Amino acid sequence: MVTNRELGLFRLTWPILLENLLFMLMSSADTLMLSGVSDEAVSAVGVASQFIFIAVLIIGVINNGADVVVSQYLGSGRRVEASKIAALTVTMNLLAGIALSLLFVALTEPLMRAMNLEGKTLDMAVSYLHIVGGWIFFQAVINALSGIIRTYGYPKEAMFVSLGMNVVHIVLNYVLIFGAAGLPALGVDGAALSTVISRGTAAVVFFWMMYRIVDVRIGLKDYVTFVKEYMEKIFKIGIPTALEQVLYHACQSVFLYYATFLGETALASRQYAMNISSYVFLFSVACGTGTAILVGRLVGAGRKEDAYRRVWASARWCLLITVAIDLVVIFFRHPLVGLFTDDPAIGKLTAQMMTLSIVLETGRSLNLLLVPALRASGDAKYPVYWGVVSMVCMSLPLGYLFVFVLDMGLAGVWLAIAADEWTRGIIMFFRWRSRAWENKALVGAAAASRPGAAAEAG
Repeated sequence: MVTNRELGLFRLTWPILLENLLFMLMSSADTLMLSGVSDEAVSAVGVASQFIFIAVLIIGVINNGADVVVSQYLGSGRRVEASKIAALTVTMNLLAGIALSLLFVALTEPLMRAMNLEGKTLDMAVSYLHIVGGWIFFQAVINALSGIIRTYGYPKEAMFVSLGMNVVHIVLNYVLIFGAAGLPALGVDGAALSTVISRGTAAVVFFWMMYRIVDVRIGLKDYVTFVKEYMEKIFKIGIPTALEQVLYHACQSVFLYYATFLGETALASRQYAMNISSYVFLFSVACGTGTAILVGRLVGAGRKEDAYRRVWASARWCLLITVAIDLVVIFFRHPLVGLFTDDPAIGKLTAQMMTLSIVLETGRSLNLLLVPALRASGDAKYPVYWGVVSMVCMSLPLGYLFVFVLDMGLAGVWLAIAADEWTRGIIMFFRWRSRAWENKALVGAAAASRPGAAAEAG
């Protein structure tokens, strides 16, 4: 086992990129296969998935905070404490996941009715959310374990597990949605069961892998030892991080609510456009995650100047590659949309949203890099404050104005989101440049100066 693995941005980013791509392929596989059932099925899963995403972000209170804490402890050379925090993370995520599963079982139908759904779309959304939401604790465990594995410097190994999960998911999708191998065609229920089975399998494999890569062995008592100091540090980062992310997706749910008033064509077009757009910002997500791991280790090792320069170098790559990918997607937007639907009205509207993505995705790339970097340095509260101002106070009213007053339709939603991304991106740019984050480290200078800390920071 390698316990002092040298880390670099490329070594971290490319497997994280592929892992995120595989997760996106799972979502797109559902959408693509369900489009063979009906556009209503696509809309139903799209609405239900909003609540699944919010649940995962709530779970992020723990694992997002733990990733930063573990990274800084590794950078400071305190590996025994890092392994104990890893065990605590798994337990806390599992408990949070079970609580959310119970809530979904109890509240699925009221949630879907509140989203203005009717008829078959409502029935399918309720069924999908009841199954996937009821087993959301599998995803909670996966998030904890994959984050630990990446933070320890093994993103490639996490990517291979995701590859296996993706293969299982696609095969089961085909079998369960369309009724292959003599089984009944389950449609939306088949997609939900496929998701649950593939996630459960991946959780077991991730757990085995954690024991292979954590150099200080985790004991059973570590899973049930709740150390106050560790929990306070996890929540210090995790709570504002989750609030910022839940706030973002809650606003997206409001925008989804706006779209329900525009009709089934707009609702389906939104889902197809979001599925395609998700591939545009994949590199920024991966680069932001890899940069955050490096920033956490560098800050933990007391190398703040290196952390400062690392982020600016990453920012240049994020912007350049995001623009390049977006231009390619815009050029091929009509063939891409044709993969999902034959409806000319839906195809035309989806293609229009893809053209507007050049405005949205460039601003989003800044946030996907700078917000994780600030979080990894310990400065997690600042993005939340400005998230409230930009997302809630500016973007939502702006979206209402564009959609319902100026009658801009779905384009109004896209432009309102873009305004928020650019506003927050510019604010985070100046925050990092101010270097106010340098006094937010979770690991003190004495720990950071221990022998070997700088080397482990990579």
